[in-house]
Amino acid sequence: MRRYNFDEVIDRKNTDCLKYDALKKRFGSVDLIPLWVADMDFQSPPELIEALVERTQQGVFGYPYPPKEYYQSIINWQQKHHGWEVKKEEISYIPGIVKGIAFALDVFSNEGDQIIIQPPVYHPFRIISKLHNREVVTNPLVLEGTQYRMDLEGLEKLITEKSKILILSNPHNPGGRVWTKEELTQLAEICYKHKVLVISDEIHSDLVLKGNKHIPFASISEKAEQNSITFNAPSKTFNIAGIVTSYSIIKNEEIRKKYHHYLVSSELNEGTIYAYLALQTVYEKCEDWMIELKEYIEANIKFVDDFLKKNIPQIKAMKPEASFLLWLDCRELNLSQKELTSLFINKAHLALNDGSMFGKEGTGFMRMNLGCPRITLEKALNQLKSIL
Repeated sequence: MRRYNFDEVIDRKNTDCLKYDALKKRFGSVDLIPLWVADMDFQSPPELIEALVERTQQGVFGYPYPPKEYYQSIINWQQKHHGWEVKKEEISYIPGIVKGIAFALDVFSNEGDQIIIQPPVYHPFRIISKLHNREVVTNPLVLEGTQYRMDLEGLEKLITEKSKILILSNPHNPGGRVWTKEELTQLAEICYKHKVLVISDEIHSDLVLKGNKHIPFASISEKAEQNSITFNAPSKTFNIAGIVTSYSIIKNEEIRKKYHHYLVSSELNEGTIYAYLALQTVYEKCEDWMIELKEYIEANIKFVDDFLKKNIPQIKAMKPEASFLLWLDCRELNLSQKELTSLFINKAHLALNDGSMFGKEGTGFMRMNLGCPRITLEKALNQLKSIL
């Protein structure tokens, strides 16, 4: 029997909420069901809300200091859920994963250096690299059947002396792949051999679905451990992106010293009162909520997949191995990307992420956020069905 109600519909409009209140600016209309940006419409765990309210009622909001329990909760979580042994000195708070990647670009590369990404992939990897005047080099994923795989032979061929960093989405966003030990091991070998630092974004790691197992990149081998930076956060898992609870884990002492010096020199390693409290609370008290959430997400995935097969077979769902994001293959509609996005926005009145934003390899695809009550998905799919 479920303890938590994921069917509850919560009105998020006019709460300074990106997902709802930016619809007009981003999509040109407010009359849309928002199934785009990767936050969920579920209320966060009650244990967390209680902890935040209790802290707020104390009424004094001075400078925070991270308790030792904050670090220990990360250590315990990584060990329990991913079998990865982490030490306190290897951890640092960071004010967001994309920001953390930007800091790493500053520390470990120079303008004109090459940054490798594997599209279709989370678009800030490309955007932030270009904004830092780095050359973005693509090692596109290969779509085999209904899943992506890495093109590791292609990766080794494209690496040059200018190649400094590879940004890895682990698990993959938007495709939902959970990379295997073999894939990650080969990637680690190639990058270590050519002195290409791996930045592993593992923010979706706790949302790995039944039958799959997340492997932290740095846990794969000595070469992976000594040539990588790992970024993580409980924000996707527990729907607390607005609190900013991100952290880095760096095993290599030389890399860690350089990166931590950069953070400390600008006080970028200091979190807020709520950041420390929220992370510690969800890691210590909210595992049951996470388990039920994943069960609900898996049921949502099945619901959408079944609906499409029965009613809109031209659109195929790439069933994710992790996360609440669903990659929709719309190529059988035979529409240009402009026509495809117009169909969703202007005809079906749905706001999804345009697949091409993840790279040209995403052309013909759309990304759907399933982190919402089933009734929302049912309404959205019926609107889509009615215009197809």
